[in-house]
Amino acid sequence: MSGFVEKPEPIQVPGLVHLHTGKVRELYRNEAGDLVMVASDRISAYDWVLPTEIPDKGRILTQLSLWWFDRLADLVPNHVISTEPPEHAPADWAGRTLVCTSLRMVPVECVARGYLTGSGLAEYNASRTVCGLALPEGLVDGSELPAPIFTPATKAEVGDHDENVSYEEVARQVGAETAAQLRQLTLAVYSRARDIARERGIILADTKFEFGYDGDRLVLADEVLTPDSSRFWPADSWQPGRPQPSYDKQFVRDWLTSPESGWDRTGEQPPPPLPEQVVEATRAKYIEAYERLTGTSWS
Repeated sequence: MSGFVEKPEPIQVPGLVHLHTGKVRELYRNEAGDLVMVASDRISAYDWVLPTEIPDKGRILTQLSLWWFDRLADLVPNHVISTEPPEHAPADWAGRTLVCTSLRMVPVECVARGYLTGSGLAEYNASRTVCGLALPEGLVDGSELPAPIFTPATKAEVGDHDENVSYEEVARQVGAETAAQLRQLTLAVYSRARDIARERGIILADTKFEFGYDGDRLVLADEVLTPDSSRFWPADSWQPGRPQPSYDKQFVRDWLTSPESGWDRTGEQPPPPLPEQVVEATRAKYIEAYERLTGTSWS
């Protein structure tokens, strides 16, 4: 089992139609036909959406996405129309709302990896490949790859794992021309972001993007280059051969798998609420990532 510990009731707002409750976002459509994305403070781990929220998380990730969209605009257009919450929206929606162009989404998670870790490391250890791409011998957890690679995945429903697939499978699903565009854009955006992060003392190990069509042009959608969609590591403590400290929900994962939580990850019971110190430490990590990347203080 997995999914929501307790699925929230969506807020109803005059003039908006609620479309979907995702792991961390609520999706609406306005009367003009645009999408309204509202980032909650929910957090997920091990395919569960947890019962405890991380204060300000939705705002931090929304503002960080906007910062990145500005720095990528010359490479690829994005779906943002406005950051103004709709009329009659709750006050809490300020800073966490994006009004976006409604796109025809490409059903592929576009993953770029510059370093070896996670599911890529597991596949490499088994076959010396990642998504069918052959890699050199001698790589370990945290190794920098000779060049960034495009390692797509199929998009899963809430509670299911995304599944890594080969480039050839993507081309079969969406067509050769779209697959080539996805690979080119994914690697171009990753390379730009990796260089920007590196200047700020942060390694962008890997990240995932979503794209959709606005007419016949591919547009960058969803959130981009946040700690929820990317692995960011502090460069000054990078040491291949072991798991790296990261700017994400590692405090949450570590506590859930510790004896203190009492939770059996392999069982059917949902995870318990997070203790206050884990919530505070996780919030501090999100803020630190925002501040180091943008060079501005979070307020």
